[in-house]
Amino acid sequence: MAGDRDQHRSGAGRELEGKVVVVTGGASGNGRAIALACAEEGAHVVIADLRESPREGGVPTALLAREQGVRSCFVPCDVTRLDDLDDAMEAADTFGGIDVMVNNAGILLKGSILDATEEAYDRLMGINVKGVYFGSQAAARRMVPRGGGVIVNLSSIAGMRGTAGYGLYNASKGAVRLLSMGLADELGPSGVRVNALHPGIIDTQMNVADDPVIGTTAGERYLDLIPLRRWGRPSDVAQAVVFLASDRSAYITGASLVVDGGYLRT
Repeated sequence: MAGDRDQHRSGAGRELEGKVVVVTGGASGNGRAIALACAEEGAHVVIADLRESPREGGVPTALLAREQGVRSCFVPCDVTRLDDLDDAMEAADTFGGIDVMVNNAGILLKGSILDATEEAYDRLMGINVKGVYFGSQAAARRMVPRGGGVIVNLSSIAGMRGTAGYGLYNASKGAVRLLSMGLADELGPSGVRVNALHPGIIDTQMNVADDPVIGTTAGERYLDLIPLRRWGRPSDVAQAVVFLASDRSAYITGASLVVDGGYLRT
């Protein structure tokens, strides 16, 4: 076993060795876990986020990633601003050029359609849909001339099933799912694979603070609906992204991978 660990540290056999990965929303939560998992598999990572410090506390993701012997950097990025997305691509260029784009940045707003405001709509759709669309565009413009690449778009189980009070979030994540299918069809002939990932209830600040589910009496009832009887971990999402980014999924595109402990049982 010790020999296996030493081999992993040396970089031999790592799934993403030498690849360049951009992760939006990569400072915290699922994005942080994704960036670190990619670094552990040998990828150089660009952390594109509004803030450098993780919401959950700890060492900034870019600094922690370097402990894996890879290059990494933080780039301030508002995914609704196309210039910021281009800045992230340029940072990837300094590492050799983007191979994998993970459009992870997203927010959750909950409420009845009877009380919804145009401001809330524009904010959520801007980040969750516009950010993914133009993040994919920025990456594809570099991947197509290079002859290939991988785009992983973070949707949600909310993009596959509607729930009262989550209509706007459902709409945004459903859009990400179909966008990913359309891009897979369009970009596939150029060697670019595009897939959507649908996390369930993951133990991040989104489900602890933004929309409290985990740690609440009502929320705990959801556990009885999850066959694996536990909340998802950011590492569960991260390992799924590594799979989709790696050559192990070389013949997978236009797919929706659900990571929810069996909650939807699709």
